[in-house]
This record gives sequence, structure tokens and C-alpha cells, in this order.
Amino acid sequence: MEKAPDFQLTTVEGDKRLADYAGKALVLYFYPKDMTSGCTTQAQTFRDLRSEFDQAGAEILGVSKDSLKRHEKFTEKESLNFLLGSDEGGHVCEDYGVWKEKSMYGKKYMGIERSTFLINGDGHIVQEWRKVKVPGHVEEVLEAVNAIA
Repeated sequence: MEKAPDFQLTTVEGDKRLADYAGKALVLYFYPKDMTSGCTTQAQTFRDLRSEFDQAGAEILGVSKDSLKRHEKFTEKESLNFLLGSDEGGHVCEDYGVWKEKSMYGKKYMGIERSTFLINGDGHIVQEWRKVKVPGHVEEVLEAVNAIA
């Protein structure tokens, strides 16, 4: 198992680091942008299944390059019950290899590839999902969390 890269992310509760989650499973998920349709659906599903993640002893932390202010608006609008980390500088996205060249309507640009990492209480990546499609994904992550609980 690969050791998860350390991180420092700004949240509404102050800065969070990997060490803050020691002894617990962490679902670290990267998504492109607050308040877009796919990202909203994904966040709502994590919100709706939060109690099941809690029962399995797992924390959820969503990450994008949006500002803390935008995260606060998104959290309030969608009644999110987990933290969103702001990676405005993109260092965490690069450390986790999710900052990729993307293409839309023939135009190439850099952006976050929707990805999820399940990190165990010892700080190792147990499972990762790349190029995530939103439908059914959160349920699949929950199954993986329950398997290591």
C-alpha cells in the first residue's frame, strides 16, 4: 500500500492535515468546481450517506481549487455536513496526481480529474478511483469503507 501524500488544506474549521485523521479512515475526494451539476450531485450523495460513513468510522473531505468563501456558499446552499478543503494553489491536487489536461468541445485545458482516495488510519491509500462517474460512486466508496472498518 502506498503512503498517502501529506496535505494542508484550508477549511472553515482551520487548516487540516493528513495527521488530523490518524486512526480513522478518510475519504479524500477531489472534484472540479463548487455548484456545478455533477459536483453538486456528488456532494449531496456524500451528505445523504454521511451517517453511514460515520458508523463505519470514516471522515469525508472534499477538495477543489475553489476559494474558502465559495466553499462556504456551497456548503450552506447544499446543507453539507462534511468539510470542503480549498487547494487554491493546486499543490495537493498535484501531489495526488489529479491535475490533468482535459478536453471539452475540442478545447484542451487543465483541470481537476474527479478522483477519490480511501486512506486508512495509518495514512496509506487503500483504494483509489480515477475519472469518477458520479452515479453510484459514493455508494461504491461506502462499500469499500465498510470492507476496511
